[in-house]
Amino acid sequence: MSEHPGPQHPAPEHRPGATSSTDTADDRPLVVEVASVTAGYLPGINILHNTNLTAREGEIVGIIGPNGAGKSTLLKAIFGLVKVREGQVLLHGEDITNLRANELVAKGVGFVPQTENVFPTLSIEENLQMGLYQRPRAYPERLAFVLEVFPVLKDRLKQRAGSLSGGERQMVAMSRALMMDPHVLLLDEPSAGLSPVRQDDAFIRVSDINKAGVTVVMVEQNARRCLQICDRAYVLDQGRDAYTGSGRELLHDPKVISLYLGTLGQ
Repeated sequence: MSEHPGPQHPAPEHRPGATSSTDTADDRPLVVEVASVTAGYLPGINILHNTNLTAREGEIVGIIGPNGAGKSTLLKAIFGLVKVREGQVLLHGEDITNLRANELVAKGVGFVPQTENVFPTLSIEENLQMGLYQRPRAYPERLAFVLEVFPVLKDRLKQRAGSLSGGERQMVAMSRALMMDPHVLLLDEPSAGLSPVRQDDAFIRVSDINKAGVTVVMVEQNARRCLQICDRAYVLDQGRDAYTGSGRELLHDPKVISLYLGTLGQ
């Protein structure tokens, strides 16, 4: 279901171009750049308004904000699932705006949606094979990599995905996206619907993926936990990037705390 713009409180003062010290000092290559993107689901109705985002090599970039702010829409716009009407999405400097999902996967963009992210009637192994349907010869090598990141799957490859818990399904979905050796992994609410203990497990998995060399862009409703693990983050409000900075800066920013963390933090 599409997001609808506008929380009930007024949007904070917009600070376009506000950057943290980590953003300005970091000379790592840009992996993803969202430049002044306007996008929406229905003709004439925009969810994103001149939205910007960058993700550098090796970073975890978080996207937080109230319900309906456009967080999931931003990921879908990057992944070609929502029409970008203005602006650009770049991957390593190449314009990938509005490319089809299969083209983006081939170029190194992985996406894990919040729901319906596994094939429940297939085994874990078959789900992983589906993740590499474009490069089947690379399966042994990529399977070894995924099992190194998620060793718990090694003895469960024949288990049907539909029998797994929500957290386990999320792990399989991430693993399937990793099979194509993505340059960047887009995660939509990886902790949604999980118990507090399983939420911690989800954030540990995100960190493990990042440590394995994958840039991560993550939408997350558990704002405090997200800010604790991400290098940089963006606060979206009414489809606009209202605040941006390092995770630590936003975690301790009085305005961000009063407007967002009181209701979004757990």
